[in-house]
Amino acid sequence: MVKHRESRPGHKAAGGLGARPRRDMSGKPPAKPAHASKPAKPSRDHGERVTEPRDVAPERPLMTRSGERPAERVPVILESLGAGDFHLIDSGNGLKLEQYGPYRIVRPEAQALWPPSLAPHVWDNADAIFTGDTDEDGMGRWRFQREALGETWPLQLLGVDFLGRFTAFRHVGVFPEQIVHWAWMKEQVEAAKRPLKVLNLFGYTGVASLVAAAAGAEVTHVDASKKAIGWARENQALGRMEKLPIRWICEDAMKFILREERRGSKYDIILTDPPKFGRGPNGEVWHLFEHLPLMLDVCREILSPKALGLVLTAYSIRASFYSIHELMRETMRGAGGAVESGELVIREAGPDGRTPGRALSTSLFSRWVPK
Repeated sequence: MVKHRESRPGHKAAGGLGARPRRDMSGKPPAKPAHASKPAKPSRDHGERVTEPRDVAPERPLMTRSGERPAERVPVILESLGAGDFHLIDSGNGLKLEQYGPYRIVRPEAQALWPPSLAPHVWDNADAIFTGDTDEDGMGRWRFQREALGETWPLQLLGVDFLGRFTAFRHVGVFPEQIVHWAWMKEQVEAAKRPLKVLNLFGYTGVASLVAAAAGAEVTHVDASKKAIGWARENQALGRMEKLPIRWICEDAMKFILREERRGSKYDIILTDPPKFGRGPNGEVWHLFEHLPLMLDVCREILSPKALGLVLTAYSIRASFYSIHELMRETMRGAGGAVESGELVIREAGPDGRTPGRALSTSLFSRWVPK
């Protein structure tokens, strides 16, 4: 099963382990695996300087776990009809028509195998259309139908203000299907009778981090891309949220969590959204299928004794959700609770944002919760 996640702009992967940060790294191919023997496209890189990748030996072996595996809830389909200033209007013929605040935009969508529901003139009236390379990591350009639009514009989601941006990698600064995870996290933070610590790995433009902090959490946001961190800070300033307790860390995610493990740091909720392949700021190389087991293993070790959740989202991989589901259950063996896994989907909402249509699959997820 192919689950598709567009790589994010200006975004370096955060990996570690041998890993390398996230979907967006720039650089030459790793010397090792055959499948990475050609240069990777600079998914969210925005033209950042290319670094020479190097594989790094794992810094520690996987833990040997004992006890029962957590209970399971599968398949779980987490669906959103719309999110704040966003909704999916229509999809089909490998494209999707979306509403982002005042703008209607058209972008490639490989999962949309069916014909569009709406008439061609509705699509033709879009404000911006992404053209060029339709590969998930491909670069292209935006064609503005009537007049050139500004690079950024304000959006809002779950009460948080942030900037949309037309990037060369088709992205606009937010992955709205993840509102289901962010709303869940917001509820956990607000319902807790104690201050919670949230770790957001591969945090991109910081929308999830701002949602968590606005709800009352102390947040650590990690991303290997300086540009993504800069964008996240812009979003923080836009919402006048500079006083919220957020640490912005520009670093390889694997290196960061391995150091946190050595320090004995603990977090109550961990969100991790790793790329399929990525390159980090100092030459680290990340391959999801090679390095994800250790990443989750370390995340398990830095969960607090009263942790409320470990959330994994995976895009652009050829796999069933069962692959990450069973990995999560093995990682959390002996911890009790339950692992729920499945897909994140967005349902078409029509031009008015209230007319349910077809469901568009966007990614796989697996989430451990204590009960």
